[in-house]
Amino acid sequence: MTNLKIGDKAIDFCLKDQNGKEHCLKDYLGKWVVVYFYPRANTPGCTIEAKTFSENIEEFKKKEAIIFGISDDPISKLKKFEEKKNLKVILLSDETHKIINAYGCWIKKRIGPKEYFGTARKTFLISPEGKIAEIWEKVKVKEHSIDVLSTILSKNGD
Repeated sequence: MTNLKIGDKAIDFCLKDQNGKEHCLKDYLGKWVVVYFYPRANTPGCTIEAKTFSENIEEFKKKEAIIFGISDDPISKLKKFEEKKNLKVILLSDETHKIINAYGCWIKKRIGPKEYFGTARKTFLISPEGKIAEIWEKVKVKEHSIDVLSTILSKNGD
C-alpha cells in the first residue's frame, strides 16, 4: 500500500472495463483523469456517486476529463450495474485488489464485531502531466462530482 500525496506521480494501471476493454492510465496523459474507488456496485451510496458522475459527464468531457470508477466487482457485475442504472462512466474491475491496494484504498472495515477488508470510498484527480492533483478521502456522494468538476475548473483557471 502506498501513501500517495498531492504532487506524487500517479501509479499506472491497466484494468478492464464493464465491456472487457482494457484501459491503461498512461494512455490518458494530457487529460484530467478522475479515479474514484468505491466499495460495491449496485449499493445505494455507490449508485448515487456513479449516477451523479454520469449526469455531469458532458461537463467533464468539455474539460477533456475522463472518469474511472474502480471496484473489486467482476466485469459481469459492472456491466449489469451500468445497464441497470444507465451509467455513462467507465467502470474498471480490480478483482485482485492490486490497484485498489496500491492507491491505499484496500482497508480494514468493521460491521459490528465483524472485521473484514474492503474498498474505501476515495477519489484521486490526476493532472494531464500524470501527477496527483487532488485527493478526496471524505466523499459526500451527492455533491462529489460537482466538487471534482469545480476543482478541475479552478486548476484550469476557468
